[in-house]
Amino acid sequence: MLAGPIFNREAITSPRQLKHYVMRAGYVAGMFVLMYTTSQATFGWQSAQTVGEVARFGGLLFQIFSLVQLVLVLFFALLFSAGNVAQEKDRQTLILLLMTDLKNRELVLGKLFSSLLLVGVLLAVSVPVFALTYAFGGVSLAQIGASLAICTVTALASGSWGALVALWREKTFQTLAVSVLGTVLFIGAVEAGALFAGPVAGYWIGLLNPFRAMMQVLNPLGPSGEVFPVANILALLGLAIVLNGVAILRLRVWNPSRNLFVAPKEDDIDTSTGKGKVRTVWTNPVIWREMRTKAYGRKIFAIKAAYLAIFAAAMAFIVANPVSDGTLVLGMISMSGFAFVVIGLLGLLLINAQAVTSLTTERDLKTLELLLVTNITAKEFIYGKLGGIFYNTKEIILPPLIMAVYFAATGVLSIENVTYLILGFLCLAAFSAMLGLHAGITYDSSRTAIANSLGTMFFLFLGIFICLMLIIESRSSFLLQLPSFLVFILGGSLGLWGSLTYKNPSPALTMAALSLPFLTFYAITGFLLDNTLGVLIAVAVTYGFTTMAMLVPAVSEFDVALGRSSTDS
Repeated sequence: MLAGPIFNREAITSPRQLKHYVMRAGYVAGMFVLMYTTSQATFGWQSAQTVGEVARFGGLLFQIFSLVQLVLVLFFALLFSAGNVAQEKDRQTLILLLMTDLKNRELVLGKLFSSLLLVGVLLAVSVPVFALTYAFGGVSLAQIGASLAICTVTALASGSWGALVALWREKTFQTLAVSVLGTVLFIGAVEAGALFAGPVAGYWIGLLNPFRAMMQVLNPLGPSGEVFPVANILALLGLAIVLNGVAILRLRVWNPSRNLFVAPKEDDIDTSTGKGKVRTVWTNPVIWREMRTKAYGRKIFAIKAAYLAIFAAAMAFIVANPVSDGTLVLGMISMSGFAFVVIGLLGLLLINAQAVTSLTTERDLKTLELLLVTNITAKEFIYGKLGGIFYNTKEIILPPLIMAVYFAATGVLSIENVTYLILGFLCLAAFSAMLGLHAGITYDSSRTAIANSLGTMFFLFLGIFICLMLIIESRSSFLLQLPSFLVFILGGSLGLWGSLTYKNPSPALTMAALSLPFLTFYAITGFLLDNTLGVLIAVAVTYGFTTMAMLVPAVSEFDVALGRSSTDS
């Protein structure tokens, strides 16, 4: 009743879809695969001898499940809510909703809760799996309840932020970029405030960091001594209420957007004729539109400024700590290297978001259908889009490269390793851009395309993170646990294969889906063994081949993918 008919419709229609049950079963199956992999990394092929060993395994499993689930709900709640509202705007159906007798509360909360319905279902089905950790021992019911409560309020706060940004901004890329960057900046600002604002103020500020709250649950014997962080949960719930309140109050101020009725500027009007100025279009009109017009909104500079602010903060940290004190993140990477990883991964996500929205926006605005009846070739369209993506994200691609050059100038890394680092990052940037275009071509629904594109990037990174944790756990007997890692990686390969070959399967894409997780795992182990050239070769070969496996069909079978015959072109 609180969310109104929008949520009621979603709650009634979602169970009718097969994917609703597939995702529920897949999520539980993934947790059991992770459980098996963790058990193999902990015990190998031996059986646990004592109750204490089983309890330690239960505690480790609970830590991995809690951290992974928190990251999942934070990302996908943000992505689903932002993408759901942005799709309404792109299709101009939000204006129709505003013309109905729906109240602001029903519209905002209806879209929010319908977007978070899948996230809530996945949290619910994870409860029996968490109950198994209690059966193993090493964890209390209060810790399990606190972990699930933190994930729930985090999903609510993250989804509220995504919906607020989507109602505020016009372009889908702006929505996704501001949502992701805003989340990173918020968590960074909260953590900085908690560390430097003093003990009292720092405590209250730190309540808004869900990761700090989760670490408190995972370490009940820590300084706080509180198993169930009620204050953190109430703070995150209050944040969600504030965000939704702002969205409800500003809904009809922001929408419909005034950009729909903007008159041309005086600079764009020819004073001699009183008509708009005529601009010369390049031979390839696609790349001309991407580079010479404001196709992604007039406020895109603010997104780049926010990313550069994060880069500046990372560089300030690196400069202030020029000599490493031996502290390693996850036991294998320095603090400077971790800062580069954060900047690089964030940049890759933004490149991917730019790529997928560059095509989904065309589809939602019906301009893609107009392009299909022109004589624009597939090469002009695909290469024009790629050129526009790299041009519009040049301020995102350069900061990691600048950081790498700084490492070489200060002697942190050798020239050889910096060269490998730059080449590897550029390969990943090309893969991110092409993956976005591939998802935009493959999926007819913009929300599905965005979810699959960004979701694929996210799961690649999340899989690497899980592998790192398990490698640390099994470092003393890594070869014995190799079969369990292969089981985990095979599951990722099957998921990647389903995403890449959903509409236009090919042997090359199948080979890429099967090889990419395995070679990524090889790159991780090669990094641990200081085999830097091997890491570059693995990254260049696997991601370069996957990029080409997506690019060649996009160019040669573009008409087939989008429903236009070759005679029509």
